[in-house]
Amino acid sequence: MTALIMPDGPEAYLRAAEVLRAGGLVALPTETVYGLAGDARSEAAIAAIYAAKGRPSNNPLITHLLSPESAAAYADISDLATTLMVNFWPGPLTLVLPRRRSDLAERASAGLDTLALRCPDAAWRQGLLAAGWTAPLVMPSANLSGHVSPTEASHVAADLGERIDLIIDGGPCRRGLESTVLRIDHDQATLLRHGAVAEAEIVAVTGPLGQPNPDGPLASPGMLARHYAPEAALRLNATQARDGEILIGFGPQYPAPNLSPSGNLAEAARNLFKALREWDGADRKLAVAPIPEDGLGAAVNDRLRRAALGR
Repeated sequence: MTALIMPDGPEAYLRAAEVLRAGGLVALPTETVYGLAGDARSEAAIAAIYAAKGRPSNNPLITHLLSPESAAAYADISDLATTLMVNFWPGPLTLVLPRRRSDLAERASAGLDTLALRCPDAAWRQGLLAAGWTAPLVMPSANLSGHVSPTEASHVAADLGERIDLIIDGGPCRRGLESTVLRIDHDQATLLRHGAVAEAEIVAVTGPLGQPNPDGPLASPGMLARHYAPEAALRLNATQARDGEILIGFGPQYPAPNLSPSGNLAEAARNLFKALREWDGADRKLAVAPIPEDGLGAAVNDRLRRAALGR
């Protein structure tokens, strides 16, 4: 089986709704990265996602909603969670909340008593609604588990083109980094994963954030120590290339390839995964220039550290 690739538009979403109703898998473009979508009510569809990605069974998934208002059907929503939804949904923020009984499959939360929910700022929500699909979707990134996340349809095809049914090509993703993930316990928010919403933006709403338990079960995607990894060896905080290395720069002092010649962190976030894929190779050595920890730099550095672990 080779995935059908269709340009973003009404016909593509009609076909996507057909595939989802049949229990199939669809790669959808979001503002963060491309996601691999299946019916969140279907144990079989979720099992197919784990199998297609080669994903560890203890690594939780994010359930994506077609409307913010539907969250209360699946999780207990505190006042703080409501405030975060008002401020950041639709958008690249995932909230881990106490799960409620519903028609969602048990595997949607990997056996946890919490559920990760997000309402993305993406065209597919209205596209699927217009096509008659209204159910939530389980949707991890549309790549092989542990590999560099996909920000273009061609990246999905390279990893999963023989394993899924349909890829909707919506062009390059606007953000290029996965969602920020918060766990909400009543009036306390804990940062589980840096992402496309900077920590300072969240703290302005929540106040100081709690710290996750490093010895507890995985409560969120993106918490594995080694993740987002190219095949190439990867060295961080490099100011110049060593013999045989390709230096990926940041800022005006570095030539191409460069995550952002102007030193813009949003541009660097958008270009990170594309650059790692473009310059990847089992026989290559990559070095990445220092990235400031400010703002979105924390999320960029988080992905780079996980990618470089053990190299």
